[in-house]
Amino acid sequence: MAKGLIAIVGRPNVGKSMLFNKLTGQRTSIVEDTPGVTRDRIYGDCEWCGRTFSLVDTGGIEPGTDSDILKFMRRQAEIGIELADAVIMVTDVKSGVTAADMDVATILQRSGKPVAVAVNKCDSIGPVNPDIYEFYALGLGDPFEVSAIHGHGTGDLLDWCLEQLPPQQEEEEEDDCIKVAIVGKPNVGKSSLLNRILGEERVIVSNVAGTTRDAIDSRFENETGKYCFIDTAGMRRKSKIDDAIEKYSNMRTISAIERADVCLILVDANDGITEQDTKIAGLVHEAGKAAIIVMNKWDAVEEKETNTMRDKEAEVRNGLSYMPYAPVVFLSALTGQRVGRLFPMIQEVARQNSSRITTGALNSVLADATTRVQPPTDKGRRLKIYYMTQASTKPPHFVVFCNDARLFHFSYQRYLENQIREVFGLQGTPIRMTIRQKGDKEE
Repeated sequence: MAKGLIAIVGRPNVGKSMLFNKLTGQRTSIVEDTPGVTRDRIYGDCEWCGRTFSLVDTGGIEPGTDSDILKFMRRQAEIGIELADAVIMVTDVKSGVTAADMDVATILQRSGKPVAVAVNKCDSIGPVNPDIYEFYALGLGDPFEVSAIHGHGTGDLLDWCLEQLPPQQEEEEEDDCIKVAIVGKPNVGKSSLLNRILGEERVIVSNVAGTTRDAIDSRFENETGKYCFIDTAGMRRKSKIDDAIEKYSNMRTISAIERADVCLILVDANDGITEQDTKIAGLVHEAGKAAIIVMNKWDAVEEKETNTMRDKEAEVRNGLSYMPYAPVVFLSALTGQRVGRLFPMIQEVARQNSSRITTGALNSVLADATTRVQPPTDKGRRLKIYYMTQASTKPPHFVVFCNDARLFHFSYQRYLENQIREVFGLQGTPIRMTIRQKGDKEE
């Protein structure tokens, strides 16, 4: 990365995520007093003295572990170290230097990267805490006294970070980068799909439901365009959420949907549309996001016949009847089957979601539609539609002015929506329609 990358590493539960959040100024990483909360690499931007650089928060390193998840976490941390220009090793002044700290220091010495030892939890202001001298034993130079809670000492630490960064370069504008959130219930293959797209083990993949807990951004570019993929935690039913960390994960997923341009709604092709799938898709629909329904694990569907895909799509349309606009793609993240088809679909639904239609073209369609199907009447009074205009994009939002909003039946609103889609496309995106009667102020 031209702007530079600093990795934050350390053993579990020393305050890495809290320091990451303090330095980035956002609550991006989950902070909980439980070892092993952060599992993947979490990226964020930090600005200091007019320079912006990237920080990566990593899972706690436990060198001598037999746990598969902890091994994955260690590997993610090692990848973060390999990619970084420099490393901040976070330690805990209250615990002192532990055997795990020494093991982490050894790993960092072997990496050959510049390392700053941040001795966390030095929360009081005043003379130097004498306990800090113990951390010279790590052999990584002068330690920094910091407080991730209050921010004490972070200025000196950030000054050190700037000294390690490569020369600043002009960055390309990333306005054309499409943000794509990958959402779905647990264990439908969200992380597998992201790894398949990126061609690396960017996030942990495990059959254990709930492996991914944070919403993780990954930049990707190919011949079709630039993308920022957001892998999210699987959203369980509320009755299944039994700890605070999963509640935070669900909140992060909802936040990821809000900041995305396009949402890939992953569904297990073997299970079909479940109640939880409809709830997750409903969040995407209500947020007004462009959407693609991705039927994953298509390779595992047995006894395929000529019409199997068509029948499955009919099931999807029936289960997600409120999203008839969303295209459906059948693929396998495991084998890579049809994954390449996602990119042109993402480009198209993102374009439709942000499309703008002139008032003249809209009213031409409106005149034709009202001629073919007369507006409804009630007690001898007929609905009169004066004109229509587009108020905003993402999603396309149309305002219709009429003589009496009470006469504008929902079924006629749906009819007009279908006419707009038929003429202008707008596939992959919901449409918002606001009805205003004569005398209402136009926003």
